[in-house]
Amino acid sequence: MDDLRYQVDLLTALNQKLQADERMYRLFFDTSQRAFLYVNYETGSARTLGNWNTFFDITISEAARLPELEEYFSEESKENVRRLLFVEKEGKSRQALDCKLNDEKTWVCVDVSVFKNASGEVTEKIVAVSDVTKQRNRQEELAYMAYYDSITGLYNRNYFISKLKDYVDKAKEQNVVVSVMLLDIDDFHNISDVRGIVTGDEIIQNLGIFIHGLSEDNVIASRFDSDIFCIGIYDPCGHRSVDTIYRSIKEYLAKPMKLTDMTDASISVSVGVAEYPESSDDALSLINCAEIVMYKAKKQGKNNIKFFDTAILNNFLNEVAIENKLKDAVLSANFSMNYQPQFSARNKRLRGVEALIRWKDSDGNMISPSVFIPLAEKNGTIIPIGDFVLNESVRQFMEWKKKFDLNVILSINISSIQYAKPDFVPKVMAVLNKYDMNPELLELEVTESVLIDDFKTITDKMLELRDYGIKVSLDDFGTGFSSLAYLRGLPINTLKIDKSFIDNILKDDASKVIVESVIAMSEKLGFETVAEGVETKEQLDYLTEHTNCDLIQGFYLGKPTDDKGIEELMLRII
Repeated sequence: MDDLRYQVDLLTALNQKLQADERMYRLFFDTSQRAFLYVNYETGSARTLGNWNTFFDITISEAARLPELEEYFSEESKENVRRLLFVEKEGKSRQALDCKLNDEKTWVCVDVSVFKNASGEVTEKIVAVSDVTKQRNRQEELAYMAYYDSITGLYNRNYFISKLKDYVDKAKEQNVVVSVMLLDIDDFHNISDVRGIVTGDEIIQNLGIFIHGLSEDNVIASRFDSDIFCIGIYDPCGHRSVDTIYRSIKEYLAKPMKLTDMTDASISVSVGVAEYPESSDDALSLINCAEIVMYKAKKQGKNNIKFFDTAILNNFLNEVAIENKLKDAVLSANFSMNYQPQFSARNKRLRGVEALIRWKDSDGNMISPSVFIPLAEKNGTIIPIGDFVLNESVRQFMEWKKKFDLNVILSINISSIQYAKPDFVPKVMAVLNKYDMNPELLELEVTESVLIDDFKTITDKMLELRDYGIKVSLDDFGTGFSSLAYLRGLPINTLKIDKSFIDNILKDDASKVIVESVIAMSEKLGFETVAEGVETKEQLDYLTEHTNCDLIQGFYLGKPTDDKGIEELMLRII
């Protein structure tokens, strides 16, 4: 009798444990925000768990009804769903894909796992469904940002250049002409200063939309800079000739633009044209040639068009003595360094300084880096200039380190040409060893232009730098060639959001979405984020209150200054 009672008590206890376990598992499923379908092929039964009704209004209780699930997905996703539900037919035991539901709005990740017995027969299957709509939308926004200008919808500069290179390569094979038109709005800065940035952006947007309408299979268009557009034409003829496109633009601009504030705006453009193969045989040089004659058109009264020829190039080179002055400056190392502080977004502590080169020419004029750095990259003097920056900034930083012993880092901009040199990493390490600097205190900033070269070579070099402890930062993110695929595979530490997005963050919803998405994505990928060009309290407040941005750089917290200015800052900290 006692033995029977013991057996009953044991069974009762086991039953209670099973009930408790079932309750626990059901709670797990019901609170997971995912939907589950369990299929048992041995009994022919099926069971739905979790948030199934959130996604589907069908109850599947039999294994044979599994194919009915396909009808709840969009037409474009049905084939993928069909393969997923029976993934064992492809010899797989598990697979997951993003699919769109038939409401054409919701994206879900469908994850199917298959279980087999010792004989290799499928006995059970689990289908897990989770909502990934937000992630997909962010990916689409970031993908758009990687290739297109946010205001006009045209190609951004680097993507346009890559497409133009394709045109030129194809033209070499087929022996046809490629035309490049560079358009600059005349006196745009005056218009923007008088009527405001918002009106200026609207004018840019209206012109961009019109130019976009000129695009077709053999015509591509880009917004290159604030008020500069570029059009590439493959095998120009008929309605896609330079003359026809220019006439269309002139006719459009002949009428005042109607703006949303109920006012009119009248603008004109100066246009420069260069053609392959007459002007040059590569894409970048074609654009440069078109730029030369575009500025020639401006000098000759604006609102007209100029075509590149050798005489114009010679005149231009004679007028621009800056290149020769730059070579002299390189020989005499006639440069100086400024440094801009970077601060933590949360507590405003000094994180480090970015080294910025400055040049005063032989006539005493300050020449902007945006002017002489592209020239230096073009003529090769960027290598000695880069060597100067590396040596001088590391030397100065180590003086500060010994004097103040602050826990800060040094950021140095690296040209894509420097980065591509085989001896780049050994050269960096030699400088660090020379001044006895810990590599972990150095951050090298590269721009998206490095991504145009062989991706494996790029990443191998980044990994080599990181093996030494050197941080790698991707500068000016969003203005050029980068894509999500590239970004996911780059071994970087830091992502710097370009100033152009910060400028518009308070007045442009698209910029807000982009900045917030980039920061959220970077956080998930384990990158630090730096907001560049923060110039107002309102911009700073928005970044700290609405995002998880890590670092702030800009005039509001700290302008670029010489070594004495940085020393004064460090003295205030210690």
